[in-house]
Amino acid sequence: MRKFNTRKLYNLPGEVRYCKKCTISNQRPRIKFDENGICFPCKYNEYKRHEVDWNRRDQELTDLCNKNRSKNGDFDVVVPCSGGKDGSYVAHQLKAIYGMNPLCVTWSPLIPTEIGRKNLNAFIQSGFNHLLGSPNPDVSRRLANICLKEMGDPFQPFIYGQYNFPLKVALQNNIKLIFYGENGEVEYGGDMKNAYRATRDLSDVDKHYFSGLPPSFWREQGFSESDLFPYLSPSFKSLEQAGIEVHFMGYYKFWDPQENFYYAMKNTGFSPAPERSEGTYSRYASLDDKLDAFHYYLMFIKFGIGRATSDSAHEIRDQKITREEGMILVKQYDSEFPLRNIDSLLEYCSITKEELTEIIDAWRPDHLWRKSSESSWELIHPIWKQ
Repeated sequence: MRKFNTRKLYNLPGEVRYCKKCTISNQRPRIKFDENGICFPCKYNEYKRHEVDWNRRDQELTDLCNKNRSKNGDFDVVVPCSGGKDGSYVAHQLKAIYGMNPLCVTWSPLIPTEIGRKNLNAFIQSGFNHLLGSPNPDVSRRLANICLKEMGDPFQPFIYGQYNFPLKVALQNNIKLIFYGENGEVEYGGDMKNAYRATRDLSDVDKHYFSGLPPSFWREQGFSESDLFPYLSPSFKSLEQAGIEVHFMGYYKFWDPQENFYYAMKNTGFSPAPERSEGTYSRYASLDDKLDAFHYYLMFIKFGIGRATSDSAHEIRDQKITREEGMILVKQYDSEFPLRNIDSLLEYCSITKEELTEIIDAWRPDHLWRKSSESSWELIHPIWKQ
C-alpha cells in the first residue's frame, strides 16, 4: 500500500495549534483562526449569540415561505432528511410553523442501522411525504472500496449521493427551494465569509467530480457514466435556469443540535441509540449507517480530529460543556477504534483486516503521528499535552 501525503493533499499546517475556546485544531481542512488563537466557528457562535436579530431572521424566513408556498397543493420545498434530529427539526418547522408542503428525501445509507430505520419510519409516520433514493448496491460497494483506498474514507459514495440527490429531486419536480439544516462551513469550519447569507452557492457544482479525481480515473476503475450518474450533480446551468435555491435553517434559527434532538423526540418520534456511538460520548447523532464510525475514525487518522473532538467542540460553543470537560472526553474517546461494525466494513468493501490496517497507516501524516511501538501509534500533539 502506497503512503499518501495527507498533509499536502489537504493543505494541512505543519504546526498543530488548538483553539483557545474549544477543542478543534487547525488541522481541520479549511478552518481559520484569528490573531488571538480563536477558531472562526467559535467567533461565529459569538456573532450569532450576541449580534443576530433573530426576530428579523424569522421574518425573512416567513417572507421566503410566503414567496414559495404552493397555492395548489404541490410540493414547495425539498428537505433532505434521514429521520435524524436535524432534518426532522427542519421539516417539522417548515410544515407545522410556516405552512409549507415539504417533500422529504433520503439518500439510502450504505449499510442501514436498526435505529436509523426506526427513526426514519417514525419520522414518515409523524406526517410527511417522503422519497428514498436507492442506488445500485453493487456500484455503491465498489465505490466504497475505491474511496477507502484512494481517499481514506469508505463513506464518500454516501456523501456524494446525499449532497446531489436533493438537487435532482428539486429539478425533476420543479421545486425551487431546498432547505438544509446548518451551514457546516460556518458552524464547524471554514471562515466568516458565509456567515451573513442564507444560501449556498451552486455555481461550483460542475467542478466537483468525486473529490477532484477526474472522470478518467473512474473509467480506469471500471465505472461507466451510468454507474456514476446517481451520485453526480445536475449541471449548474440547469439549476440556474430552474431558479433553484439552497437555504440553511441555521441562518434563520439559532442552531443547537442538542435542542434539535429534544424537538425531534417530541414532534417526530426520534429515539437516541441504546448505547453511545463509538469514538464519542453521544448517542443521538449520525445513527443511520454502520460505516459512519469509520468515516469519523479515518478523519481522526488523517487530521488528528475524531468524533469526540467534533462533538465536544460544538457543545462547548453551545455552552453544554466546558473546554476542560471537552478535553477529557477527547482523550477518552477520540482514538477508539470502531469494532462494533468492523465485520460489516470488511465484507462491504471486500478487504481483510490486514489490508484495512495498511490503508489506515498509509493515511497517517508524519507531522501528527509517530510509532510508539512496533504495532502502536500515538498522536504527537494531543490537546491534553498543549
